[in-house]
Amino acid sequence: MASNLDLPTIYLLGAVSEDERSQLAGQVSSLTKDANKADFFVGKVAKTERAKFELRRLGVITIDERQPHESRPRAAHSSGPEAKRQKRDGPVPEAIVISSSSEDESTPTTIPQGLPIKVVKLAWLTESLARGEVLPLDGYVVYEGRKVRAEPTRKRPAPGTSPQETAASRVEGILRRAQNDLADPARAPSSSQHQRQTYSSPTQGSHRRTYGTAAQPPALVRTTTSENDYGLNRVASPIPDYLHTIYSCQRPTPIHPPNEKFVDQLKKIRTARQLTGDKIGIRAYSTAIATISAYPYEIHSPSRISQLPGCGPKIEDLYREFQSLDGHVREADDDETSSKLASLRIFFNIMGVAEATARSFYNRGWRDLDDVIEFGWKDLTRVQQIGVKYYEELQELIARPQVEAIADKVLAHANAIQPGYQMIIAGGYRRGKELSGDVDIIISHHDESATNMLIGRLVLSLEQDQLITHTLILSTANSDRGQEAVSWKGNAPRHGLTSGKSGGSGFDTLDKAMVVWQDPMETGKKVEDATDSSNNDGKPPTHNTNPHRRVDIIISPWRTVGCAVLGWTGGTTFQRDLRRYCKYQRGLRFDSSGARSTDDGTWVDLENYEQDPAPDMLTAERRVFDALQLEYRPPTERCTG
Repeated sequence: MASNLDLPTIYLLGAVSEDERSQLAGQVSSLTKDANKADFFVGKVAKTERAKFELRRLGVITIDERQPHESRPRAAHSSGPEAKRQKRDGPVPEAIVISSSSEDESTPTTIPQGLPIKVVKLAWLTESLARGEVLPLDGYVVYEGRKVRAEPTRKRPAPGTSPQETAASRVEGILRRAQNDLADPARAPSSSQHQRQTYSSPTQGSHRRTYGTAAQPPALVRTTTSENDYGLNRVASPIPDYLHTIYSCQRPTPIHPPNEKFVDQLKKIRTARQLTGDKIGIRAYSTAIATISAYPYEIHSPSRISQLPGCGPKIEDLYREFQSLDGHVREADDDETSSKLASLRIFFNIMGVAEATARSFYNRGWRDLDDVIEFGWKDLTRVQQIGVKYYEELQELIARPQVEAIADKVLAHANAIQPGYQMIIAGGYRRGKELSGDVDIIISHHDESATNMLIGRLVLSLEQDQLITHTLILSTANSDRGQEAVSWKGNAPRHGLTSGKSGGSGFDTLDKAMVVWQDPMETGKKVEDATDSSNNDGKPPTHNTNPHRRVDIIISPWRTVGCAVLGWTGGTTFQRDLRRYCKYQRGLRFDSSGARSTDDGTWVDLENYEQDPAPDMLTAERRVFDALQLEYRPPTERCTG
């Protein structure tokens, strides 16, 4: 039933779920789907920067109302001190917008400026409806601003003037102005106006970094005639229906998409965003990468890019540059040659070092591994010290036969403890990668008592066989809570036999071990080490030269093994969108330990375990897709990057 409250025109931002939208649509008559007509933008937004980002994404350009007036960016029509001294609450003048063409080609157009808007927390609207009165905005307003809009218009040709005459006069005017500029160099723009290049994020108007350049102006991105001919002589490939969804878990994304070379350039830029801590940029580029990777045709026209969900004008410009520079993007090339980013990449690749820690290393003045060892060895954690010690070996990629050999040995040791275990190799291997950075192994058993506290016994068995050289993390979080799905409030205990920590939920809450693996030397194979020969009565010692590998062993109870397989298989964006889809479309909190209702926290049996347990792990995974009303995608179609 619609409410009688006198509410302003409201636009709901993207984070509001479909169920919430439907409920609010029946209560609020002033909702609008046109962002340009809204006075209030309501959503699950807590920070000003996020609010500005959401507005830019909708194409709503604003001036910050809370910013001191003198420091605000001046609108295109404002000039002189009077524009700076306008009072915030005073009358807002109308803008006179002049077209970029000559005076005789356009007329001034007055456009209203400065319409106030507010971004407000969703709680204000829901609580107002619950209490039956419009609550004060104190504590609910995230951002206040005024709209800025300027649209040039062309003067219509005089009656009786033919289109050919109008076009000819325009061409003549352009040539005349060009000749005047050549005759009077003072009128031409100086090179100092081009001394800075600005790179922006994929969202409109979100400037990220500014670099100083030489006096030489930057090269223009050229639009080729072939690009225009494409639209005239060829029919663009259609956009598939599945690309109209915002969730990448609903789309097939192959490991080698048709536009892989351009995607690789975007991944380089995203990595730079990650290393520099640009969280919004990371998400924006990840979304664009997942979308373009799912587009099943080769892209020929930059205009096609902007028609894909999550790809705005910035990505279109990058693709145009990619075409004109023979498969290169300047920002990606600059990132690859940056000495700072090179140091950050070295630190980030150390096992146990995240991007924030990598930046802290750099801020201390460290530039390479030698600096870390010389100046910070004692400050490193045990995991980080092991990561530095075996840095080169852990960077080596692992071929598929080697991955399979490691997994077979782990399964053999598990079945030696108790027969009947099943195993799946997850991660990049299951998605079809020829080379993997580490090995992810999921083990389960029909008898749930067999998986309870198995991880400790399994790791001990592998250590005794000298297959594991270091145990980095060993967690029994799932066994500690009775092998149930993690609490929907995120307050489940997280205990580890080696970490001794407890806390809330994380990306994965199953029993698992993160270990360093080394295959033993073949029988009779020895390597001489002259530096140590004196310690072995002059005989050459035996030294294992096999590389060290990163291996993750995950133990899942059978009732949620399908969730574990699904949660450890997809690419990063696939996993992110899967959780968002479950939350906003299915009302579930999903992770690899299972699913719980966001309404009351009860466990949801997605795999029909109570009635008919799945015969194998792959069947269990398919049941999860069916229960979530998702079309099954084979692992090779979950490569979102």
